[in-house]
Amino acid sequence: MKRAFAFALSLVFAQACPAAENVVPSCYDSKLGVAPASADTELFVLVDQTTVFDKTLQQQVADNVRAFMTAGNAYSLLTFSAFSQGRYVQLLSAGTIEPSIPAVARDDISKPLLARFDACSKRQPMVAMQAIGTGLRGAFDMASTDLAKSDVLASLKSISTRVRKSGARRKIVLLASDMLENSSVTSFYGPKGASVRQIDADRELKLAADNELIADFGGAQVYVIGAGLLPEESGKSKKYRDPKTLRALGAFWNAYFNKSNATLVEMGQPALLNQIPAR
Repeated sequence: MKRAFAFALSLVFAQACPAAENVVPSCYDSKLGVAPASADTELFVLVDQTTVFDKTLQQQVADNVRAFMTAGNAYSLLTFSAFSQGRYVQLLSAGTIEPSIPAVARDDISKPLLARFDACSKRQPMVAMQAIGTGLRGAFDMASTDLAKSDVLASLKSISTRVRKSGARRKIVLLASDMLENSSVTSFYGPKGASVRQIDADRELKLAADNELIADFGGAQVYVIGAGLLPEESGKSKKYRDPKTLRALGAFWNAYFNKSNATLVEMGQPALLNQIPAR
């Protein structure tokens, strides 16, 4: 199964990848006489294309995603970066791995119909993994540090509408981003963009509120991979990021998500130290 998440370079494919809803075909034929229950958990994977991730961090995203590709879960994969230069928020793939038919309902369904349903259900996790693996590969391949701006706050507010509207009992947001805002509202970068600026979390939160950038994630849990990641870190050289700067960055995003009806569970700087619980 890991092969579905192998991130071979494929720029041409990424450009051709269309936005798509419901990419996993439903197994609930109308002849079954029963409708699928709502997804228990929906995983929202958000990829910031102004952040270039090395293969290790890409694989950590994939490993966490794979754990959610089981019956009863749904997923949405979106990319964002700057509203300028044509890099608007885009849905790459979304689908649901449907829950099984309740045992009490199976007794009323013919064996041939059940056999067809069970075979279809068995295929759904693989279909979902292939779709989101392909989408992730395209999202990472299209990342660039050459974009002039990074509208993280505005993008999150836009995407939060989709998260809030999810009918899933549990909403998980996996955010692959350096979390460094660089817009007309504010910038978290130091001089010449070569470092992370030590921000005043309270002042930045007020700026976000004054510019109507506070979101509503409908009670989602948020995990971040890549916080504070500078462009050079995707190559061979490493830049020092002092702990005070990273603490200030973490304090801001923790307060921002609290204001945005979400909980920041873990902020990887840049890697997560724990696997995201799939259940």
